Amino acid sequence: MDLRHVRAFVAVVEQGTVSRAALRLNVAQPALSRQIVDLEAELRLRLFDRVRKRLVLTDEGERLLAECRNILSAVNSLDERAEWLRRADAGILKVGATPQMIDGVFSTFLHRYAAHFPKVQIKLSEVVGTESHAKLERGELHLAISYLQTLEAGTQAFESFPLPPLEFLAVGHAKRPLGSGENIEIRNLADHPLLLLDKTFAVRSTFDAACRLAGIEPHIFIESRTPHALLALAEAGHGVAVVPSVLPTHRYRLQIARITFRRRPLRGLLAVLWDRRRALPQYAKDFCDFLDLYMREVFPISRPSGQTISRKRA
Repeated sequence: MDLRHVRAFVAVVEQGTVSRAALRLNVAQPALSRQIVDLEAELRLRLFDRVRKRLVLTDEGERLLAECRNILSAVNSLDERAEWLRRADAGILKVGATPQMIDGVFSTFLHRYAAHFPKVQIKLSEVVGTESHAKLERGELHLAISYLQTLEAGTQAFESFPLPPLEFLAVGHAKRPLGSGENIEIRNLADHPLLLLDKTFAVRSTFDAACRLAGIEPHIFIESRTPHALLALAEAGHGVAVVPSVLPTHRYRLQIARITFRRRPLRGLLAVLWDRRRALPQYAKDFCDFLDLYMREVFPISRPSGQTISRKRA
């Protein structure tokens, strides 16, 4: 079987049309169409139905898609493994993380890692929710900083390296009273208009679940994919933003309280994930160790008002 045909099949599925797949693979559109026809002939299966000049995946094509992706993943893994064996201390490391993680941790951490691994080129991507899982499986990322609650129960696709947990914070106008002391019980947030990350963010799912358990219906003023937009609105007095403690808040004048559920801090579990079918170079494993140590030093990035922060930033 010609691997070009397998790549053509997967590219057409992922891009939606032959023309976009041809651009992605840098081949002529007629040549790509011929590769699909040749693959169907070799397999003696129809992979696509031609409906109004569009290609629609057949049931047989749907069932073969995962296997074809596994084939390409194995080939890519072999190529990467050979490259890593040739260059043990140098290479490219593709890492995905949420915008708040990039802002709060990677903006300073990457300098520390680069000082120890100057020949490793980090390629950082912004990912939200479960989109990191698909990118790991397609080989677009080597590592992803992910929220463990997003993993489906019993999944065997990923290895994980645990990181320090994050807390949930309620932040509002500097003169807006929030709870008693450093904490606010989640049920008391029902009294405020809320500024929330939208539902593509994994931390939002945890907050929604906690609201259901607490028996409250939150009054949502806005949902946003831009964490700092929520902080700006909170500073201006439009409501209370619910954000993870990894998001820096020092640029704003805010009142901050830790969100609790039944008097216990509401927390989320973080981990570095990677596709277990792919071998990681040593510098990627060291990346996990360095990141864990750094996060233990600086976490939480944002804390309840009144807490003193004594730590060094790289």
